[in-house]
Amino acid sequence: MDTANLADIKEAQEMGILDGVTTNPSLMAKEGITGKDNVMRHYKQICEIVQGDVSAEVISTTYDEMIKEGEELADIDENIVVKVPMSGDSIKAIKYFSEKGIRTNCTLVFSAGQALLAAKAGATYVSPFVGRLDDISTDGMALIEQIVNIYTNYGYTTEVLAASVRHPMHVIQCAEIGADVMTAPLGVIKMLLNHPLTDSGLAKFLADHAKVEKK
Repeated sequence: MDTANLADIKEAQEMGILDGVTTNPSLMAKEGITGKDNVMRHYKQICEIVQGDVSAEVISTTYDEMIKEGEELADIDENIVVKVPMSGDSIKAIKYFSEKGIRTNCTLVFSAGQALLAAKAGATYVSPFVGRLDDISTDGMALIEQIVNIYTNYGYTTEVLAASVRHPMHVIQCAEIGADVMTAPLGVIKMLLNHPLTDSGLAKFLADHAKVEKK
């Protein structure tokens, strides 16, 4: 799930569909989480709910600062994956983290070339942004497929984490293409539950049952 909302995370966990959580500074701000200490505590709270990986994003943009912040984030919990935005310094940081055994998620990826560099540096995950590409009339799903093919061709272990997922068809298309991971808000995930024939079928079953009960 792509969120910092604890209630949504708990709901998904209770449904039995939660594999992990991705967050970013924007999602933290949306929940009113401000200040370094509060942000760190919030990540810890998320990790206490989630059994899988939790991506925690650095706000630093230079190599030395990314290393310092990333190591602090990694110390929060063993499930933390340090999330870094795509840049030259980020690729260097990913290489450093991978050699130290710290898992990483390279985010804000919009091209196959960026994804290739992240994989070569040893990123655990790479996060191509589907919806934001669609917003500029570019096929986001085509990029997911391209990255999956490249990683398959060369045996990269970096997992493709489809991000900026906006609607249920994005989810289904990611599954069809073979993205390793998909992250989306709970609302998008819950849309997979819905189908008009399910609703009408259930209504008919209940109506027929009511008739039987009256006899």
